[in-house]
Amino acid sequence: MTEATANKIKFPNRYDIVGSFLRTDELKVAREKFEAGEITQARLTAIQYEETKKIVDKQVALGLKDVTDGEFNRSWWHLDFLWGLNGVATYDYQESYKFHGSKTRTDNVKLVGKVAYNPDHPFFDSFKYLASITPDGITPKQTIPSPSMLFRDNRSDNWSEFYDTYEEYLTDLASAYHQTILRFYELGARYVQLDDTTWAFLISKLHETADNPTEHQKYLKIAQDSVKVINDLLADLPEDLTVTTHICRGNFKSTYLFSGGYDDVAEYLGQLNYDGVFLEYDDSRSGSFGPLAKIWHGDENKRIVLGLITSKKPELENQDDIIARVHEAAQFVPLENLALSTQCGFASTEEGNKLTQQEQWDKLKFVIQTAEKIWHD
Repeated sequence: MTEATANKIKFPNRYDIVGSFLRTDELKVAREKFEAGEITQARLTAIQYEETKKIVDKQVALGLKDVTDGEFNRSWWHLDFLWGLNGVATYDYQESYKFHGSKTRTDNVKLVGKVAYNPDHPFFDSFKYLASITPDGITPKQTIPSPSMLFRDNRSDNWSEFYDTYEEYLTDLASAYHQTILRFYELGARYVQLDDTTWAFLISKLHETADNPTEHQKYLKIAQDSVKVINDLLADLPEDLTVTTHICRGNFKSTYLFSGGYDDVAEYLGQLNYDGVFLEYDDSRSGSFGPLAKIWHGDENKRIVLGLITSKKPELENQDDIIARVHEAAQFVPLENLALSTQCGFASTEEGNKLTQQEQWDKLKFVIQTAEKIWHD
């Protein structure tokens, strides 16, 4: 990699964050009071902002180069954003999402019209506040779910009520996201991340249906549709805007949804025109580093972020082991195109993982210290 090319890679940082943080006690109490009708939305938002300021200050003090709002403005990592799009609404799924050993709430998303950009999406105000409290030299990072999240859990089953063809639906979905990201850019965002569990879902389904061509083709189409919509929404965005993705395997109260290596989806992930890809690699469920070469796809301007440090357990990993694993991954992707993070955030839902606030910050400090031992830029 030339010096000029290396300088083009601004994000992801060598040590980076996925996005969500454990909700503070003050925020949890405020949400309970709001749900009980004891405080107004305005008061809840004020408390949300107060608690967001605390965790932004903590991220900055820790030495992070980009910060998030911890997703303190939402209950779910994905549903709250999707509910904010025009043509999308909430309903009771009446089923828990199938996490291993734990049950979730039953909220879900459904189409109620044509999908469209919402200029009044509540996440815009949240980002404006985040940007306003982020110090100079630090980058506010906005996380949102990938549009592919609408391809699962019955969310798009009724598309034909509003569209003549499925392709028209995909076009509208890409356009809604493209406009949304442009609005974040207008508000000052230069780093946006699309979180996505669909690829981990497909890892499981493509493996399960390998001997059933009809079912297998159904899941291949989801992969193909995801590539189309994502690349369409990424097309013609400003050059100084970085858009990355986090491929998640599920994160709820320290449990998970999916297992399996990236082999079956690596070809599709390699087709995505993201600037960086965050991959979960914190345990044996993630498989080998072999698929990394296909995912990176030889793009000198793309970084692969290795999620080698778990956010699900409080114990710190052995630093020498992590450094060795990074160098093992460098057999497939050049070291200069790699970075380090936890495998996921700490609270993909407001319930959060099973560790303390201090253990959360200790994990991130460990990420920074380990990355600084590996890279010196």
